Amino acid sequence: MARVMWEGVFPAVTTKFKEDGSLDHAEMARCYRLNVDAGIDGIIVCGSLGEASTLSQDEKLEVLKVACSVAEGRPVLLTISDGATRDAQRLAERGAAAGAAGFMVLPGLPYKSDPRETMAHYTAVARAGGKPVMIYNNPVAYGVDITPAMLAEMASEPLFAAVKESSDDIRRVTEIVNLLGDRYRIFAGVDNLALESFAMGAVGWVAGVGLAFPQENAAIWRLYKAGRFDEARAIYRWMRPMLDIDVSTKLVQNIKLAEAIAIGSNDRCRAPRLPLAGAERERITRIVEEGIRRRPQLPALPSKAA
Repeated sequence: MARVMWEGVFPAVTTKFKEDGSLDHAEMARCYRLNVDAGIDGIIVCGSLGEASTLSQDEKLEVLKVACSVAEGRPVLLTISDGATRDAQRLAERGAAAGAAGFMVLPGLPYKSDPRETMAHYTAVARAGGKPVMIYNNPVAYGVDITPAMLAEMASEPLFAAVKESSDDIRRVTEIVNLLGDRYRIFAGVDNLALESFAMGAVGWVAGVGLAFPQENAAIWRLYKAGRFDEARAIYRWMRPMLDIDVSTKLVQNIKLAEAIAIGSNDRCRAPRLPLAGAERERITRIVEEGIRRRPQLPALPSKAA
């Protein structure tokens, strides 16, 4: 298969719900289009931020179809996070048929698989879907570390195209590049390590908080890509207090509240999650409102072809 050249900002979008708990297709389409209009480069649906653990497979395919309907040719990746490999394979098959350009795949949670089991799971899911895969490595949250040595062993499978690197160790990007060169497209997976990851060789960003600030999110990457590092860094420094709210067990509630404040959405979640309340809500509101108050004027941005 041809080499996949994914790069840039791929927001991991939230899933929107109506007051009765059903999927809100119209609000998802509106919010996703705000990101497309801002110049993002791809969309990832039904990840941890998309509350995947609370969605049925049928609902995940509905969300995928909404994203595909507004993506304007950008790749839409469906997250595969099922606990049983056979269920993950089935979702990959169905996702490919429903229009997914590829998949972001997690280990078979909540079981903490050993390296042999982990690699077997990823390979089985990739081959079932037959589409390019972004390997999601987040040992901090999920307890399974897909090490550079494992990535080297997996490199013979052409469907493995990219790595979302969320180990929280910026040295890992260099370790992957030193061992494997440009075999994988490396994406930053931790919001407040994104620019640092670019500097070390990452070519993309699976973004979270940028859902509430899509224009600034896209600007950081485009300015960096054009060699305008000082301008990218200035926006990133402004955005840093907001980026920090992604690194939390309540990242879903935090980012949905940021979307409610900044783009007029809502912060409805699916139980057992509940919207933030009390001091937690006040803290996130204060951070986001202060960010809006200090919002910088964006410079003229280079075209994507630059």
